[in-house]
Amino acid sequence: MGTNKNNITWCMIVVLLLMVSCDKKRVFDEYEAIPDQRWHKSNQLAFQFAVQDTLQKHQMFVNLRNNKDYPFSNLFLITEMTFPDGTIVTDTLEYDMTDVTGKFLGQGFSDVKENKLLYKENITFPVKGAYTFKIRQSMRKNTEVSGIEVLEGVTHVGFRIEKTRK
Repeated sequence: MGTNKNNITWCMIVVLLLMVSCDKKRVFDEYEAIPDQRWHKSNQLAFQFAVQDTLQKHQMFVNLRNNKDYPFSNLFLITEMTFPDGTIVTDTLEYDMTDVTGKFLGQGFSDVKENKLLYKENITFPVKGAYTFKIRQSMRKNTEVSGIEVLEGVTHVGFRIEKTRK
């Protein structure tokens, strides 16, 4: 009996390792958990990564996991990319989070949906060195000037960089 359990365990480990190693496009992929699934507008997340290749084209994504408590059909984000030479590029982004019927977009069978949101495509990094990508939520109700203090239903926010095919 014990041998079968050991064999199954080893097979599962091998399959997991193969799945992780097959992601050849991945350059950077990191997530931050949102405390209590409540993203405060003052909670700016930061992801740091190093660039050595200034010739390879890349795609960049904001990865976001939300649950059924997310109250909106869209999402506004403010991002800030700091280059090694001190240059800062700021973007305001809007993403659809539901289809026209109100059903959440993204992957997942449970109440949690994972969204891979395109941030930049076919870009090259102009300088080698350490970069920082910062992101914060910037949601507001249509009739209000000040932003929503706490955005419910966001469980994780991530940043991913992939190599594009040559």
